[in-house]
Amino acid sequence: MSMATTAEVTPPDAGAVEARVRDLLARMTLSEKIGQLSQVNAPWDGEDLPEDFAEAIRRGWIGSVLNAVGVEQVNEMQRIAVEESRLGIPLLVGRDVIHGFRTVFPIPLGQAASWNPELIREGARIAAREAASTGINWTFAPMVDIGRDPRWGRVAECLGEDPLLASRLGAAMVQGFQGDDLRADDAIVACAKHFAGYGASESGKDYAATNIPERELREVHLPPFRAAVDAGCQTLMASFSDLDGIPATANHFLMTTVLRDEWGFDGFVVSDWDSIHQLAIHGLTGSDRESAYEAAMAGVDMEMASRCYIEHLERLVEEERVPLERIDQMVANVLRVKFRAGAFESPYRDSALFPALGNDEHRAAAYESAVQSGVLLKNDHGTAGPTLPLDLDALDRIAVIGPLTDAPGEQLGTWIFDADASISTPPLASLRDACDGRCEIEVVRGLETTRDRRHDAFPAAVAAAQAADVALLFVGEDAILSGEAHCRADISLPGAQEALIEAVAATGTPVVLVIMAGRPLALESVTGFVDAVLYMWHPGCMGGPAIVDLLTGRRNPSGKLPITLPRVTGQIPIYYAHRRTGRPPTPESFVYIDDIPPHAQQLSIGNTSFHLDVWFRPLFSFGHGMSYTDFRYERLRLERDSVEIGQPVRVFVDLVNEGDRPGVEVAQLYLHDQVASVTRPVRELKDFQRVELEPGERRTLEFLLPPEAFAFIGRDMKPRVEPGRFSLWVGRDSDATLRVELELTRETRA
Repeated sequence: MSMATTAEVTPPDAGAVEARVRDLLARMTLSEKIGQLSQVNAPWDGEDLPEDFAEAIRRGWIGSVLNAVGVEQVNEMQRIAVEESRLGIPLLVGRDVIHGFRTVFPIPLGQAASWNPELIREGARIAAREAASTGINWTFAPMVDIGRDPRWGRVAECLGEDPLLASRLGAAMVQGFQGDDLRADDAIVACAKHFAGYGASESGKDYAATNIPERELREVHLPPFRAAVDAGCQTLMASFSDLDGIPATANHFLMTTVLRDEWGFDGFVVSDWDSIHQLAIHGLTGSDRESAYEAAMAGVDMEMASRCYIEHLERLVEEERVPLERIDQMVANVLRVKFRAGAFESPYRDSALFPALGNDEHRAAAYESAVQSGVLLKNDHGTAGPTLPLDLDALDRIAVIGPLTDAPGEQLGTWIFDADASISTPPLASLRDACDGRCEIEVVRGLETTRDRRHDAFPAAVAAAQAADVALLFVGEDAILSGEAHCRADISLPGAQEALIEAVAATGTPVVLVIMAGRPLALESVTGFVDAVLYMWHPGCMGGPAIVDLLTGRRNPSGKLPITLPRVTGQIPIYYAHRRTGRPPTPESFVYIDDIPPHAQQLSIGNTSFHLDVWFRPLFSFGHGMSYTDFRYERLRLERDSVEIGQPVRVFVDLVNEGDRPGVEVAQLYLHDQVASVTRPVRELKDFQRVELEPGERRTLEFLLPPEAFAFIGRDMKPRVEPGRFSLWVGRDSDATLRVELELTRETRA
């Protein structure tokens, strides 16, 4: 056995794959077919497979195994499936490989802050290589749900609030997992989840209902899934939640009308854990048998964990409620993916042929990902200039404070089942290495965890700050506070962290806040106290070196927010691509609650759309992120001011690095359709570029907008482009002010 490389393999012929699928189907019994539609959780604790489990594989009753990690155990399962079953069909071995395997990268939301598809593709490639070495050949990633409610615990797994950004990054992740050829030994099958709309769960709670109008579904929530399918993603996972009263697991519109009929998807759909059984808990069905019927007829091909298919499909076929042709379609979808993945030709793995897990090359990639994910939100100027970067040669004493100063496990974040915390380097160790005795470091945690409410150690933290030239506060969220079923009603800093920040800031010592968290936090109550804020999400195993290099200027921050940061929890949902309303707020119309005169009787104060107790703008806008150099945008222009519908549009802008150090800027292009038959968002991201410039360098950037960039879902729920005027902006974030106008005209008839 040898590991295939992209130079050694040729993509499988589609006709040959279909012929093999048909041949195998023709030889399968009904129970063997249903077995291919069943995924079971690995049942053993030691090295030996339970005999009943081995016998189920031998009889062809299992098509996939979940959470089996260990190349010897997996190879033994595959040996039984391939050599002892009647038809020798190999297993798909699934695992949640979300942001790394042994080597942990930043959480996906953090990776999205890089706005760098190539970086994300490489991270997924490394994760696939490490996972494949243990026998895994299928991962349940990427999660491409749009996240516009940071109370939701799984916002940590998403790629942000914008469909274009999530589409590009999700497609890159698919390509990283699956490689240039899915049959290569170090490639694993990707699974885009959760189809669809899970990120819109009510109140930001996992498993809650979603109520999404079809236009919003098609414009916001479906595009990243379509991009994943177009990138070759072989499997999709159904959402737990219902969609307008029909759970996704039984939603024929999603699974068949959209996915199969409109998009032409020919891979397979897997349920989420136990979600077919849960159709009865939703109240859609009265039994597991009816749940099996609803899911199968809707278009869910494989059942994860529960046993509705294995126990009821055969009888449903015998009763002619589920046609045998439907079962054959479902099985063909599963077999097609197994053939495409080379599972029949190469069912076994030899870990000795793979690079060592967590090796130097992989950690270097994790470091680069963490660096590019860091977002500098604030950097005030003092008497000696900006607070950051720190000049270690000019500092005598640094106070390092906070519960995340030395917490290697916490910085890894959620979904890290296979991580090696021993290779996780925290900020404190990295700072000591960087200082190398040049300055004294005093460490006071202040709080044991981010949830700690005690103030006992505050005096020591205050004393350390008073004696220091600068105080570095490492705060945020413990890893346990984000991820599946870890939703929060209040997304301010937990525990007594706000009080700790205020106490340290009261000393007058410059304060730098480093935040590690699994979601955007509501920080208005603390950002006014501090001089600089670096948002690092949960940065993974190389978070420490990345943070220190960003703080000291060895690396220049380039990350941009992939999701809006609210001022307070009550602003949620708040996102940049909102609609204007008939009464949009303005600074002049805003009225603050404390400014209302006593005993006022006027009921329509302000007469525009805002909350009385918080400014109507977010704390930090989508796309925001600062640098240690200064970029200037100028001379925004169009190739033509008037373009016929159906023609591409070229947009040009000059970008200048006015600072004294090299840097990377993410130039962002936004569009607004001024008048349309359906109201449009105030801005929509349509393109972006990562641009590296030397000091003083000027470069002309060109954006090419395809005709479909001007399309929207019309009143008939079909894409359309209408003539009219469009505003276009290019700049550093979604608040860009440099603007041009474009006229889109009807096509000229010959």
